Amino acid sequence: MMLQVYLYPKCGTCRKAKKYLEEHGISFQEIHIVENPPSKEKLAEMVQASGLPLQKFFNTSGQKYRELGLSQKLKEMSDEEKLSLLASDGMLIKRPLATDGTKVTVGFKEEEYQEKWA
Repeated sequence: MMLQVYLYPKCGTCRKAKKYLEEHGISFQEIHIVENPPSKEKLAEMVQASGLPLQKFFNTSGQKYRELGLSQKLKEMSDEEKLSLLASDGMLIKRPLATDGTKVTVGFKEEEYQEKWA
C-alpha cells in the first residue's frame, strides 16, 4: 500500500512533513484529515500497528480538544468511545498521521520519518 498521510493544510507541522517526504522523493497519498478523517476501523488498525497508546492519537494542543474538556473526559471513556470520537472529527487527531498499512507515525519528527519512510 502506498504511504497515506493525513494532513491539515494550515498545520505547520503537516507542511514540514510533506516537505520532508517531497524532498526525499517519497511518494505518498495526501489526505485532508478534516474532510476525510480515517474511519474508526482504520484508526483501530493504526493504533494497533503503531504500538502507541490510543491517547497519543489525540491532538492535545488543539482548540477542539480543550473546548470539549477531553483531558478529563478521556479518563472515563472506553477505547471504543475514544475511537468513535477521533473518527468523528479530524481536528481531534494528532497530525500528520502517516501509514503504509504496516507502519504508522503520529506527528512529525524528522528522525522517525527517516527511520520509517526513507
